[in-house]
Amino acid sequence: MQSFPVLGNTIRPLQHRDLEFIQRFASPHDLEQIAVSDLSGCRSRQKLSLHQLASWLPAPVQTLLNPYVRAYVSECNGIIQGFIRVSPFNNNSSTWQIDRVVVLPEAQNGQHNVGTQLIRYCLESCLEARTWVLQVDINQKDTIALYRQNGFQPLAQFTDWEISSDRLKEIAQHSPDLPNLMPVSNADASLLYQLDTAAMPPQIRQVYDLNVDDFRAKTIDKLINHGSLLINQLQDVSGYVYEPQRKAAIGYFYLLLQRPTVNQSEEKLVHHCQLTVHPAYTWLYPELTSQIAQIVIKQSPEGAGLQLSSADYQPEREDYLEGIQAQRQGHSLLMARSVWHKIRETKPVLDGLQLSRMLSGLQPTQKPIPGRIETLPQQHQHTDEPLQ
Repeated sequence: MQSFPVLGNTIRPLQHRDLEFIQRFASPHDLEQIAVSDLSGCRSRQKLSLHQLASWLPAPVQTLLNPYVRAYVSECNGIIQGFIRVSPFNNNSSTWQIDRVVVLPEAQNGQHNVGTQLIRYCLESCLEARTWVLQVDINQKDTIALYRQNGFQPLAQFTDWEISSDRLKEIAQHSPDLPNLMPVSNADASLLYQLDTAAMPPQIRQVYDLNVDDFRAKTIDKLINHGSLLINQLQDVSGYVYEPQRKAAIGYFYLLLQRPTVNQSEEKLVHHCQLTVHPAYTWLYPELTSQIAQIVIKQSPEGAGLQLSSADYQPEREDYLEGIQAQRQGHSLLMARSVWHKIRETKPVLDGLQLSRMLSGLQPTQKPIPGRIETLPQQHQHTDEPLQ
């Protein structure tokens, strides 16, 4: 890959002193995406918003959290033009994702030039990445044009749905028929991997490049995630449905509950849910939704909404959500591109070994391999002299 022109800007890692300036043109949602791992160089599976945690982690612990989440800023004459945040998508770091690209509207070199510079810098610097993915709102036409300009192509479309609190109370009245609902642990990683593989089309599966290790949580990740949930007043609940005859998982849900606080009493609580169902067991949608609704009502009896997303390759889920009168809240586009990094040529090194001279005795007599022709100085010239 050829290097992209710098355009007079300097790209460097994000630092603590940049946060004050970024707050001037970044939305609160963008600032929440800047995890502590962006500032301290440590890896976190969850997106944290606690910058103070960076000073608590010692350097040896940070080196164990690999691979790293990375954030960079584009600076011109001491003024920040924009920033980008990228992170590994899977455990072996073969696929990376662009979490966010924010460019200052009054950037000197233009928004598309600065955004392209940031994206190309990440594409060239993350040598372990073979595929890049991102998710962008379909209404952000300029951002989509920026990504397409840099080689990203659309793969699928996601729809965000919200189930109202009144509808959740009606759904919770149904008793779910889930006799084999099991809690999730690291021992179930292979079952969840098989379920996730069966629930997505081959092209999406190839881009994500997930394996069994992606469904296991390390001890340090559990501790960091647990601390983040406590401080941010969140609670997570997960479970999966086990099919004993096939010895496989046929349904899975992950629920992120928002606990009410004093300052948030007047605001509407919205919980988030991740739902995965095997394509051959679509009858699980109402059963799992009833189970989730009962958990939400127990956590928030005063009422709260539930948000979840579905892809365009899941028509059964979309039909079910429409049947329960869920409201569409937004649409996003999944985009991806591949990267091939040029490998350094080893020809000069092989030439230095002079293999043609070293292996001259092994050359076949019928078809000799051309070798190096060496001219030796004539030390003795033979002449025919008459015998006396």
